[in-house]
Amino acid sequence: MTGAEGIRAGDQITIDGEPRVVLGASGTAVRFAGDDGVVEEAALAELAGSGRLRLAPRATGGHQGARTGLAGLPPEAAERARWWEAHILEVVDGTRPDAPAGTPPRPGYDVERTSLRQREQAKAAELSTPGKPVAASTVKHRRQRWQAEGLPGLVDRRVTRRRSPAGRAGQVVAEAMEQAIAEATDQSSRTATFIVWRTRELLAERGEAGKEPSRATMFRLFARLSAGRHTTGPASTRRGLAGRPQRMFSQAWPVAPGELMEIDSTPLDVMVMLDDGVPGRVELTGMIDVATRTVPAAVLRPSARSVDASVLLARALTPEPMRPGWPASLAMAHSALPYDRLLGIDERLRHAAARPVIVPDTIVIDHGSVFVSDNFRSSCAHLGISIQPAHLATGSDKPHIERMFSSLGTLFCQFAAGYLGRSADRRGRGAAVQPVWSLMQMQDLLDEWLISVWQNRVHDGLRDPLHPQRTFSPNQKYAMLIETAGYVPVPLSAEDHIELLPAVWRAVNAYGIKISHRTYDAAELNPIRQQKSGVAVRKGLWEVHHDPYDVSKVFVRGPGGWITCPWKYLDRVPAPFGELAWDHVSGQLARQGRSGASELERAQAVDELLRRAYHGPPAQTPQADAGPAGDAIAGTAGARPRPRGGTKSAARDRRVAARTRATSARDTAGTGAAIPAGGEDDGSRTLPADDRPVAKVIPLGIFDPFEEARKRW
Repeated sequence: MTGAEGIRAGDQITIDGEPRVVLGASGTAVRFAGDDGVVEEAALAELAGSGRLRLAPRATGGHQGARTGLAGLPPEAAERARWWEAHILEVVDGTRPDAPAGTPPRPGYDVERTSLRQREQAKAAELSTPGKPVAASTVKHRRQRWQAEGLPGLVDRRVTRRRSPAGRAGQVVAEAMEQAIAEATDQSSRTATFIVWRTRELLAERGEAGKEPSRATMFRLFARLSAGRHTTGPASTRRGLAGRPQRMFSQAWPVAPGELMEIDSTPLDVMVMLDDGVPGRVELTGMIDVATRTVPAAVLRPSARSVDASVLLARALTPEPMRPGWPASLAMAHSALPYDRLLGIDERLRHAAARPVIVPDTIVIDHGSVFVSDNFRSSCAHLGISIQPAHLATGSDKPHIERMFSSLGTLFCQFAAGYLGRSADRRGRGAAVQPVWSLMQMQDLLDEWLISVWQNRVHDGLRDPLHPQRTFSPNQKYAMLIETAGYVPVPLSAEDHIELLPAVWRAVNAYGIKISHRTYDAAELNPIRQQKSGVAVRKGLWEVHHDPYDVSKVFVRGPGGWITCPWKYLDRVPAPFGELAWDHVSGQLARQGRSGASELERAQAVDELLRRAYHGPPAQTPQADAGPAGDAIAGTAGARPRPRGGTKSAARDRRVAARTRATSARDTAGTGAAIPAGGEDDGSRTLPADDRPVAKVIPLGIFDPFEEARKRW
């Protein structure tokens, strides 16, 4: 406020809106007087801190601060400004700043005998040279700028003038190109030639055709306007830069585990074996605690659904048990976590792995369909969790989970078999035929890596505020914060898991409940058949929860609790499957003109799909007696027969069956060897006509109803 020179005697100041003159200073106090002659004294810090003090423009700039305000200017411009300041000081004070003390003023500059106007005229005459006259008005204007702005006021305006981004192209052309660059933010990457062409199109739409400059000027304008925006670079980088908030960056500092958590889904950069030689990519749904950087749970699924986010919540609230094959060092008893103290509170931690159990208080979500679904919101409401939606297309609102996914790719995924790279341009040849792990094996490896590596790896964001050079691991940070925040065990019952499943509203009819052409029934539904639930907003329908990965049963919220209703044709199709296989078969039947197929036919078609996809298409075998028609189709005896149509449909059937088995399988996979992606014959190839085997005849067994009844029980 006071500048480098401070407040000196004789300065004009304003206190409480009244003009004052500084008489002197003593220590931290300053004495001043007003127009009425009353002398006052007050502490300078008190006047400045309360806002009562205001400084008036100084009558003279003084040469003590001559070297301030010139940073970044060309040396010749700064030296020229100092040269002018020395002459202006002589006009104002009568002597040059470099003159020895006691030196009398030169003729024409004595402040007692000449006026300011006369001194300005004398200085103009002194500075004028043949061919380069200097007017007295020039000296006057420079003196006024120096008194108002100090030394920076004497700098040549042409040096500090900011150049317009439009340059010679004009503002109209610059605005059109700005629009073309903005349009390219969410589009595929194109070259600068396209942006220039689009700019001309926009000018023509505005009636400004023909006003664009030369082609070289247009490209120079594009280089200035697109600087730092990656308009012609990777689309992901361009969208990320455009999604940054136009404000100062801030960061939340939670002080308790679970106070603020972030959740998101992303495709895993590793190819996994879904089932029996069918490789594919899966979705990773993960959650991270901001206070401790702990990843309490991560779930791999062929496609992310709302039930996966609910399962993620359940896994975060329950201890992770030690699995067969894991080293003993991964147990919580051998970790940095306060095992003995936590065991006295929650007995479930006795055989748990070294992964903290965290109860979320607030979860930051994006606008993905998985997290904005009614199922996920109702699951959070059931567990007492607040939801904080992020802004649209703003990854900076949940930076910790985004960074965790990036670290997962570099610290784990690239070391796994079947690594695909984070993008297509980073993918090597033959990546899809490498030996890969099954989905359950990959889930087991990911869980082990999170416990053994991530939770014990020091994190740059976990630093001691008093000792910034010291970093902590997530487990160490959790052990520190749990001492002040405390630990509350949240045991989840079977009813809690049912609450986390997606819900639909259906009527309880005489035959039961129908969901997606499937009928569910149970004897416990008898008291509420054809009755209203009493929920007016749902028109009297009943709340039904179901698992999309297992359609064998549903759960109805009855008057006395949950009622488990099995599928009507569960005994006809013993293999469990999910809605993916059911919807796939329904589409096939519709394409065959059998959209009105019965529920039993659909169930049998699904079972046949799973069996056919598992065993692969049968080998082509010649007919025993083809006859003339057969010869005409087969051609010559030694020719390779053409494969039957429907190869794409068969591959699609195998993918659907693989995803169904991958999601319906339990965590029974051990730590076996990797499964080669292309090692097994999928049956899509046909053998030559001479080598084709004759089909084996299998006799049909006799049906024994009593034996089948014993198997069922």
